[in-house]
Amino acid sequence: MHVRRGVAGGFTQVCHGKRAPLARMKPGDLFFAYSPTTELRGGEVLRAFTAVGVVHDDVVFQFDMGGGFVPFRRAIDWQPNVKEVPLEHLRTQLQFVKDAGWGLRARSGHFEISAADGAVLLDAMGVELVSDRRAAG
Repeated sequence: MHVRRGVAGGFTQVCHGKRAPLARMKPGDLFFAYSPTTELRGGEVLRAFTAVGVVHDDVVFQFDMGGGFVPFRRAIDWQPNVKEVPLEHLRTQLQFVKDAGWGLRARSGHFEISAADGAVLLDAMGVELVSDRRAAG
């Protein structure tokens, strides 16, 4: 899974390596990773929240992945022992999913969610609620 590389490396990379979404995040913000499939370009359908972490600092940096691809990344303090939770199990509890346009927002690859939705995700994923944090997904 693509998210696992970020968790192993202590970073996130969103929206095909664009800088702007990462620059909007603040240190201490929560970051929830959603994985539609098991692999970046294919694999099996997963549709689950697969990782949660805290934005580490203010630094947005580039990383040379080879072949001329130098995407932007952001350091994330990923939480250990997070339980993967299928979206379907939380569909009735998450406000952002009830919004008719949520699918279009999700396709953007990065968007802010409410603190209440963040709390639902933290609970479902077995992570202790971190106080005074904004949520991003």
